[in-house]
Amino acid sequence: MVFDTKIAVALREDLPVWQKLNVTTFTVSGLGAMKPELIGAPYQDGSGNLYLPMFRQPVLVFAGTAEALKAAHARAVARNLRLAIYTEALFATGHDEANRAAVKAVPAEALDLVGFALHEDRKDVDKVLKGLKLHP
Repeated sequence: MVFDTKIAVALREDLPVWQKLNVTTFTVSGLGAMKPELIGAPYQDGSGNLYLPMFRQPVLVFAGTAEALKAAHARAVARNLRLAIYTEALFATGHDEANRAAVKAVPAEALDLVGFALHEDRKDVDKVLKGLKLHP
């Protein structure tokens, strides 16, 4: 099925695997919270066990250098697109309030981004992520 929109995660390519997974899960949670229409119906197996619903469409994961992420972030901000972001500082915080304070303390152009997620029109996402490659 071809979707008019795209869910994408952009990660800094030099992160350890555990950090890539952490950033991916944290940032996509923001998409589901802000866009409930992205979430499908609950699942049920043949035995009647119920499972939580998930996104209705695939999530594509991209990777690039810190500079590529910074440029992609700037393109997204210039287009007024909503992002879920994760910065290097968030690896050292211990709770949600501290996370928000760490982001708020830094101007947008100085954010040390390690990843972000977005859900927008496919063409907009493709333009924002220009220069990043699908994660291997």
